[in-house]
Amino acid sequence: MKFDLVDQILAQNDESIVTIKQVTQAEEYLGDHFPSFPILPGVMMLEALVQAASRLCSRGGQRLVLGEVKAVKYGAMVKPGDRLRCKVNIVKENPDGSFACKGTGTVLKTDNEETLTAVAGRFTIRPVRMS
Repeated sequence: MKFDLVDQILAQNDESIVTIKQVTQAEEYLGDHFPSFPILPGVMMLEALVQAASRLCSRGGQRLVLGEVKAVKYGAMVKPGDRLRCKVNIVKENPDGSFACKGTGTVLKTDNEETLTAVAGRFTIRPVRMS
């Protein structure tokens, strides 16, 4: 299955990107997580950061994947109707073609202006290795 967790790019430059994922009740994985109280799974929040980073760091259509995760913390829940705003910065470009990144996902609620951190951490994305 392929999940596209970047609905819109709000801003992008050489070192950072800001994206939005609108979470709807129609998201396939919400049916199981949890049937009576649907929330965006933590692994999908992390994947939203990785997909944003991949769009930021990809050179000429290069395919990048998650390589390593460090110090990820989860906070606020993301429910259907909320938007997940992801901001990713490149910390370092490594000689092997990988990128050390730092990202934060905040919840934008439909019913108020308050933003809460849903996910934050450091991770590395790297080129796909076909072996």
